[in-house]
Amino acid sequence: MLSIRAGLIALLAPTVCLAQAAPPQATRSRASVTPAYRGLTPGLSYRAFVERANALADHDVLACRTAHNTAALLQCGVVIRDPADGARFYLSGHFVDQTADIIALYDSAGFHDTQGPALVARTQHDLRRVFGRPRRAHAGMWEWSYGHKLVRLTWRGRGPARWVAIQLTDKDVMDRIVRYVKPAARRKG
Repeated sequence: MLSIRAGLIALLAPTVCLAQAAPPQATRSRASVTPAYRGLTPGLSYRAFVERANALADHDVLACRTAHNTAALLQCGVVIRDPADGARFYLSGHFVDQTADIIALYDSAGFHDTQGPALVARTQHDLRRVFGRPRRAHAGMWEWSYGHKLVRLTWRGRGPARWVAIQLTDKDVMDRIVRYVKPAARRKG
């Protein structure tokens, strides 16, 4: 009888230990998850952004500009094509101290055809597949929040034309911009 118990304990002990070591996905807080879209995440390093952008570049060269008063603020952009589904975007990244506070993907359609509404529907479907049901939804905007990181889809239209923007934002990195911005002079009044 003792040998059966010892055998069961030896058999089940690793399973119990593994179950206690890592909480299941459902119990993890959304704040501890970093949202990723097309291999890009808010808070991505400049080097990782450049590598990903160059890998996806569609006959275009990544162009970057620094702020006029400091090199710590940087903005880069390039036209990309994702090989997974052939989707084309203008990819933009804004960096504070070599870390992305905003990564944005822009697309448009419907200027000479009727593909504009289909672009919005396709983008909504893709983001719902990746992130699930949006946490906030307003006319022309969906948003998913993950603690201080968020994903926002916005779309606008005029006639058959549509513009979509997908923003990946890291508010913790964005808060560091104040180090490089001079406060406005007070007005005498």
